[in-house]
Amino acid sequence: MNYSIRKAIETDMSSVLNLIKELASFENEPNAVVITVEDLKSHGFGKNPAFKLYVAELDNEILGIALFYERYSTWKGKAIHLEDLIVQEKHRGKGIGNALYYKVLKYAHQNNFKRVAWEVLDWNTTAIDFYKSTGAKVFSEWRVAQMDEKSLENYIETKDN
Repeated sequence: MNYSIRKAIETDMSSVLNLIKELASFENEPNAVVITVEDLKSHGFGKNPAFKLYVAELDNEILGIALFYERYSTWKGKAIHLEDLIVQEKHRGKGIGNALYYKVLKYAHQNNFKRVAWEVLDWNTTAIDFYKSTGAKVFSEWRVAQMDEKSLENYIETKDN
């Protein structure tokens, strides 16, 4: 399979959104995606992009993506958060995810980032085994905490009153 890995461009965002929706279905959250193609374009391609994005492409078809952004660790310094590593289901197991993962890690290494972090669902043993095989630590004692838009609104309203 002779695919290429490149930086995403605005016209890729429709395909990117389709992959994001495919991942949401895989993670049993098919209705959780609320962003649009326009959101991806405005958030990723402007004066201060919120994320960086690599795509795997073959014959003008986007087969996979790696979306990440810079953050800061008070313990380590400059860090990257790998938000999503997605490969179309029909193309999994062909090395595409590995190539995208490598591209992000190489970017981190070449730009002196001290850490790359991401989340993985505890039932996704294929991904966990892959990450461990690359030398990544998968922590069982850390828990992800989130506050969605409604919870945030409720909390602020409670504290402001």
